Amino acid sequence: MKILVTGAAALVGGYFTARAAREYDVVALKRSDLDITDRDAVHRCVRAERPGLIVNCAVIQVDESQENPTKAHAVNVEGPRFLARAANELGAEIIHFSTQYAFDGEPLDRPFYTINDQPNPVNNYGKFKVTGEAAVREACARSYIIRTSWVYGRGKNSFLCTVRDDLRSGKRVRAIDDIWSSTTYAADLVDRVLAIRSKQTYGTFHVVNEGVCTYYEYALEAGKLAGLSRAQIDALIDVTHERDMQRVAVRPRYTPMRCILSEQIGLPPMRDWQAALLEYVRA
Repeated sequence: MKILVTGAAALVGGYFTARAAREYDVVALKRSDLDITDRDAVHRCVRAERPGLIVNCAVIQVDESQENPTKAHAVNVEGPRFLARAANELGAEIIHFSTQYAFDGEPLDRPFYTINDQPNPVNNYGKFKVTGEAAVREACARSYIIRTSWVYGRGKNSFLCTVRDDLRSGKRVRAIDDIWSSTTYAADLVDRVLAIRSKQTYGTFHVVNEGVCTYYEYALEAGKLAGLSRAQIDALIDVTHERDMQRVAVRPRYTPMRCILSEQIGLPPMRDWQAALLEYVRA
């Protein structure tokens, strides 16, 4: 089978390309290779490559979606729609990545979000991603919508990806202690998505490592894995609150997720976030 991956230069796209290439013929496309907001270019590309599966990892992220809604709508809504229509015309499947930002994060006493919970996004990114999900479902019945959260792995300069090395090198870091979610190791994400695809059950899946944490709790665990004492870790972490970050887009406060559809098709729970973080450190 041939797989066409869009957004291949991004974190998830890179992991998916590397993992899938072990078993499949993969066409990995960066933004410079294919502009998914160009409907004609998308259809020409898909007709030429004739993939059995399209994997859309292209995305405009949270703050940029707030600052540039026109661009974000094009990439997060129209692009996925064009890819799904092209897949449908070819008889192919499509995997489309989405987000925990589909939910508003209130109240804080819920255990987790499932696909039975109604989306209610609080920022443009979440709104466009939810609309993009609907566009994909409508355009192609053979679709897998993958909501995930706080993804980390090699090749990205973000807090979750770098905090362990920062602490180990003695660098001070700021860690937020009043937002809770599920973390997801990119390698685990890709393995689970391929397992879902093998079951041939289309629908919306929540793919995250088990458990809930804040950025602060994640940093504490990362510091421990860096071989630091609790006193050393505390000396390097400046605890902060989301309200003090002055970010462009508001973030929902509590968005851990659970995948009831994975359970229904016989897939076991994913490993907990501490075990996944340990594996990332070893890798």
